[in-house]
Amino acid sequence: MSQTLTDHAPEIEHLITEDDEPVDNIPSEKQQRLLTEPLYSSWKGPGEGRTFLAAANIGVFYIARNPAIVPDVLLSLDVEIPEDWWAKEHRSYFLWEFGKPPDVVIEIVSNKVGEEGGEKMKKYGRMRVGYYVIFDPQQLIGKETLRVYLLKGFKYTKHKGLYLPEIKLGLQLWEGEFERTNTVWLRWTDENGDIIPTGKERAEKEREEKEAALQRAERLAARLRELGQDPDQI
Repeated sequence: MSQTLTDHAPEIEHLITEDDEPVDNIPSEKQQRLLTEPLYSSWKGPGEGRTFLAAANIGVFYIARNPAIVPDVLLSLDVEIPEDWWAKEHRSYFLWEFGKPPDVVIEIVSNKVGEEGGEKMKKYGRMRVGYYVIFDPQQLIGKETLRVYLLKGFKYTKHKGLYLPEIKLGLQLWEGEFERTNTVWLRWTDENGDIIPTGKERAEKEREEKEAALQRAERLAARLRELGQDPDQI
């Protein structure tokens, strides 16, 4: 009888998958949602028939040992959330359950003790995360607001540009308003470099386009009437 990867899954009863302690600040929480919600609302995904998981502030276990590493945002392609997601083996991102590491991890720097440019980077490298992104809006750990790293071999190297070709997504600093707060945000872009909108932004754009089309039609109808023609007969 063949055996699957999960047949050899380690014991996880001793692992702490969540501690119910609020640890995030308001800017980070909003930024996390701005990096996850648009993917589900407006992104077509990495390809036809391909799935993905975008999540914020959940534990990632690459070995059966506490504590987990908890990225601010992760994106993993070609994986699905199991239906019984309340089961302990599915409540966190266990590499042996999902079968692969996340493809992208984003860390939002809000203090100088998070080790985003040090120990965390090493852990993500050992985990084999393809892209590691550091968003440092206050430039607390460096002079660059946004840094993107690509895993080559066993080390991260600075990635040229902000487009991630294997993911078919890019990143961009965007100054604008999200949930009544105007500041510089980190946003996803599509293959054409266009910002991937939130569900609200997409709905507003569709409404504006519909209204503009209606106004054009009304102007055309008025012009036809001026010319003595019935627009309903055309």
